[in-house]
Amino acid sequence: METDLGHFLRSRRARLQPQDVGMVSYGARRVPGLRREELAQLAGVSMTYYTRLEQGHSEQASDEILLAIARALRLDDDETAHLRNLARPSNHRRPQAPEPEAARDGARRLVTAMSGVAAVAMDRRSDVLAWNSTAHRLLAGHYDEHSPDSPDTRPNLTRMLFLDPHTRELYVEWELEAERSVASLRLVAGRHPDDRYLAELIGELSMKSPEFARLWSSHSVLNCSFGLKLFQHPTVGRLELGYEAVQFPDTSAHRLLMYTAQPDSPSAAAFNLLDHGAAEITS
Repeated sequence: METDLGHFLRSRRARLQPQDVGMVSYGARRVPGLRREELAQLAGVSMTYYTRLEQGHSEQASDEILLAIARALRLDDDETAHLRNLARPSNHRRPQAPEPEAARDGARRLVTAMSGVAAVAMDRRSDVLAWNSTAHRLLAGHYDEHSPDSPDTRPNLTRMLFLDPHTRELYVEWELEAERSVASLRLVAGRHPDDRYLAELIGELSMKSPEFARLWSSHSVLNCSFGLKLFQHPTVGRLELGYEAVQFPDTSAHRLLMYTAQPDSPSAAAFNLLDHGAAEITS
């Protein structure tokens, strides 16, 4: 049975053609991309050694070998980090029962006190642990504002994106948002292979959403820490917001996600209405 490492390496070989890396192609190809022997030659390892890597026998792989393979496959920084995570899973532990997550009191106070910004504290699985009122109105006004307080009711941003029709309508560029979300989740899954809740979330979304299943099978990885998002909000209309995601300075792997608008822009005016709690505004 092929491992996640094998699937990832095969997907990255499939992106490259011999001519892309200065090789001459010989003979018909049954599948697209570089052959194993071509990749092994580029990376400077034996065909047997590389084949064992794709089969998941990577415990003894050195940093030098992994970096050589990453260079041969033309991986970016996020993909290279993901390769390392897959090649060195954490002691092959069995997935553990999830522990209930909770935001620290100080983190919760920080989030709820922020104004002029939509702020969300979330765990590595994208469960919302706390949000301020602006983030609640922006992302999930159809949820109870206190839903993050309990593990039984708290929203999960990835699940909402694929399974909640209100959330799907919220994003103008839903396909791009979906690609980002799955690529980010793939990176997290590589870092935490023993998280059973995360595995259950991935399984649920793969079963219930054909779009998620298709994107998950691409093995794309991306650390989505900043950028722009376009919203079509049901109350205040179109918003173009910048976002920043930062890690809390502890060992929890919790993140702070913040949305802001460019000053003096139409989005800033609409965002200001959300920030001040306007209830009924036409776009």
